[in-house]
Amino acid sequence: MTDIEIANSIKLKKINDVAKDFGISNDDLISYGDYKAKVNIKNFTDDKIKNNSKVILVSAMNPTPYGEGKTTVTIGLGDALNKLGKKTTICLREPSLGPVFGVKGGATGGGYSQVVPMEDINLHFTGDIHAIEGANNLLCAVIDNHMYQGNEFNIDPNKILIKRSVDMNDRSLRNIRIGIGDKNGVERNDSYNITVASEVMAIFCLSKNIFDLKEKLGNMLVAYSYEGKPIYAKDLKVNGAMAALLHDAINPNIVQTLEGNLAFVHGGPFANIAHGTNSIIATNYARSISDIVVTEAGFGSDLGGEKFFDITSRINNMNPNLVVLVATVRALKYNGEGEDLDALNRGLKNLERHILNMKKFNVPVCVALNKFANDSDEEINAVKKLCLDNLVGFEISTAYTDGSDGALELARLVLDTIFADEETNKDRKINFIYDVNESIKTKIEKVAKEIYGADKVVYSLKAENDIHKLEELNLANLPICIAKTQMSFSDDPKKLGAPTNFEFNIREVEVKNGAGFIVALSNNIMTMPGLAKTSAYEKIDIDDKGNIIGLY
Repeated sequence: MTDIEIANSIKLKKINDVAKDFGISNDDLISYGDYKAKVNIKNFTDDKIKNNSKVILVSAMNPTPYGEGKTTVTIGLGDALNKLGKKTTICLREPSLGPVFGVKGGATGGGYSQVVPMEDINLHFTGDIHAIEGANNLLCAVIDNHMYQGNEFNIDPNKILIKRSVDMNDRSLRNIRIGIGDKNGVERNDSYNITVASEVMAIFCLSKNIFDLKEKLGNMLVAYSYEGKPIYAKDLKVNGAMAALLHDAINPNIVQTLEGNLAFVHGGPFANIAHGTNSIIATNYARSISDIVVTEAGFGSDLGGEKFFDITSRINNMNPNLVVLVATVRALKYNGEGEDLDALNRGLKNLERHILNMKKFNVPVCVALNKFANDSDEEINAVKKLCLDNLVGFEISTAYTDGSDGALELARLVLDTIFADEETNKDRKINFIYDVNESIKTKIEKVAKEIYGADKVVYSLKAENDIHKLEELNLANLPICIAKTQMSFSDDPKKLGAPTNFEFNIREVEVKNGAGFIVALSNNIMTMPGLAKTSAYEKIDIDDKGNIIGLY
């Protein structure tokens, strides 16, 4: 059966009943039909977070272009922990329409390990991403209108930093010209980001409440004047209106797994070009009602995992208890550039580097092998041996085919690892890769060398000038968010495995002052993806009964 057919074969609970099981009253719910809702966080404060709640991060090795089932494992693990009597919630990102209609397809898990209703979640859901897009584009419209109406702040149209956004892969919008024609504003070159790569999305996910959101929106650096003076969104008096557009969206969304457990799906920044984790608000609320929160970070641990610690956990003052690294035989062979056992053994170098990297943060690590039907015992044992050699736990997950039953041994490993660590390391804290007060170059180079394995970082002239400008403006003491390919530790998607002796290239550096981090863009990374020649949209349709088909 397809994922949709599996989901349709299972009778779902009403979402208010799911919420009630986790202590959320109807008074705190904003209903979006029978099976999805928002939780009103107007009266929520961080002091309601349980002191003993545990946070598990699910990350992965470098994937194939199709993904390795990280979300499926996350959901299966959450269901299995609930089955073992641990009140567990799951926190996921909202899918972007770009990948849904592109190569990867949907992002709600699969098989018997899904969050539902998957059609709603993968398409418009509760409209959060559209609201973020609207807030972003309001800011852009205000900037262009300000210049047209007299340009009080003397904004230089060639030094506008904010781009319009749309939640779709559309390479034709990477370079455009606007304001063409009489009385249509200031004519200038512009471009679009995909919405999930916008600073507004990052701010949305890193804000603790609506007031924090409004302040962060106001702190966005949007342009420079002809004299080089920085112009912020609050100077244009637009951050209040932007916050108003996000007033409802900021409330986290709840849905359920196929086994009736609670899942938060809120916020959706990419991990290759943004910070890659769901909203702080959803995670903190989940920590207030759960014994355990299972969350995920996008792509491999070199991207989402590193950023989860160095950006999200630092900003949220959060100390995760465990990293689960998802691997597949398929991805190991892909990274070994072959199809046989020798290729798998070569690809193990990739997984090993991810294990060693996550250990650098002073957090326990275990590996979950997302098992496919044709994986052999010999292949599985090779992965298990690598884990034993590196002193990390290993278990198989078959959650796709077996639901929570396929992740019970993984859940037991997770519990054993967490509580063994708690007994021996009661005051364990994260070891960050860098200090935010170090220079921009030092921070970039520590990530590039310690996480990616680079020998040297090379900066373009533009990147050098960007860094100098930020240091002049005293905007340098922020975490670093490196934008690079998800296919490799390096900035070259063709360098698979665990490359060494390579240069890591930085082409430009941008400050996301509202979000509170600096973005270093590597090599040819794009903030607006394109559709492939053959993409998922070709299979998505409406059948003769009016049902959505082909979405997975």
